[in-house]
Amino acid sequence: MADVAAKPALPKSQLPGWDALLLVILVFALLEITGFAEAAALPNRVQDVLRHPILGHLLPSSGMAALGPEGPPPTDPIGLVLFAATLGFLLAYLVVDLAMTAGWRRRAKWILLTAILGTALFLPTLSLMLLRQGSGPASYTHDGGVIQTEAAIQFLLQGKNPYVEDYTKTPMAEWGFNKFRTALYHFPYLPWTFIFSAPFYLLGQALGLYDQRMVYLLLLIVALALAPRLVQGERNQLALVTTLGLNPAMALNVIFGQNDSFVLCWIIFSLVSWRHWQKRGKPTAIPWLSALFFGFACASKPTAWFFAPFYLLLLLAGENAALPSDWRGWLRTAPRLWQRAWPALASFGLLILPYLLWNAFALYDDVWRWSNGQGPTGYQIWGWGASNFVLALGLAPDRFAQWPFGALEAFLGLPLLLWFLYRQHRVNTLANACWHYGLFLLAFFYGSRFLNDNYLGYILAFLALGVFHQRGESGVVDA
Repeated sequence: MADVAAKPALPKSQLPGWDALLLVILVFALLEITGFAEAAALPNRVQDVLRHPILGHLLPSSGMAALGPEGPPPTDPIGLVLFAATLGFLLAYLVVDLAMTAGWRRRAKWILLTAILGTALFLPTLSLMLLRQGSGPASYTHDGGVIQTEAAIQFLLQGKNPYVEDYTKTPMAEWGFNKFRTALYHFPYLPWTFIFSAPFYLLGQALGLYDQRMVYLLLLIVALALAPRLVQGERNQLALVTTLGLNPAMALNVIFGQNDSFVLCWIIFSLVSWRHWQKRGKPTAIPWLSALFFGFACASKPTAWFFAPFYLLLLLAGENAALPSDWRGWLRTAPRLWQRAWPALASFGLLILPYLLWNAFALYDDVWRWSNGQGPTGYQIWGWGASNFVLALGLAPDRFAQWPFGALEAFLGLPLLLWFLYRQHRVNTLANACWHYGLFLLAFFYGSRFLNDNYLGYILAFLALGVFHQRGESGVVDA
């Protein structure tokens, strides 16, 4: 029998890209989840869109009538048109990935990915912002990230302490379930969330329109534009931006206004600045901008604090000598580490110290004590973590009971933290820092009193940063 000739391999440019498959998976999931979430959680959305002075007139009256008040999720005509546009841009992306040569393909895919981000993430968020303006401040948004943060900005501008005031006379009182409205008596975020936002609030008030999501969207646009600098290779860069912007666990929270993207953006700014410092090849220079941004992240939410040990090791990366292996070596390294880390401590301290001096207990009570379920209005046992086993096995009588979650957090988190620091000590890279941080945060929150769903998108962002940075550094840039 004659040997069957082997089929020639397709040229590399004609192979379908794995980044395209990732984009398909995330877009399909995002449309499914946001469609059903908006249809279920916003029952008056269709009627509010139809009578809105802007949204209700974006399409011809004949088109609005043809689409009608009933349809597939998300049901409203503007949402359906945005969904259709997203899938159209996705189809074009997939065709471009197969059909174009490298140079034109790269430009076209970035343009199409930007369009997909616009129709699947940014425009739906703007739509909810407009609907909120017409339906009231407690509608079409999230309680803490938007409603309460806006109230905290107002307290700041009135000279009041957001950690002392309660929120019972703000729009927060109209949101959520009565039994679980303990946040009415606590502001659980750190000062940078409302201090940074205050100038935008004043500008918005002057223009007659403000929604806290404006700040989140602005920061996210900048972060997504800078994120490709953290990885090498066309597909790795596209995949990173896709994962940061379109993974449903993060995107849905951006649309409704939770503030995890706020912290994520400041850490991305810090890492991009750190990367620039590394590329300069001047180990004696101070990465002051990177440290400054990291200090801002730490002054936003405590979730950023858990990145600190990995970030401090990164500040010693790029040295010709290996990291110290004993305590004497670390003592010799301490002055150099301090020289590089002090801007982070300074920015964090300048933002936190006034509130410590103003009322230290109020700050501690709102940010830390409340989240540990302590006090008469402590946060409830909640989320998707191991705390559900505590409730299911009857180890705690109800969601407001005390239980030693700190011991469980230490049992799960401390061994991992030590192991991760050992691994990063051996290979001190951004990939290891981000991957270890994401896993450590997942373990810690899994054992905590609450593992809320919004944390998962934040964790996924750092796992993606770790993987795609490692691929680029390993030379896997186009596979």
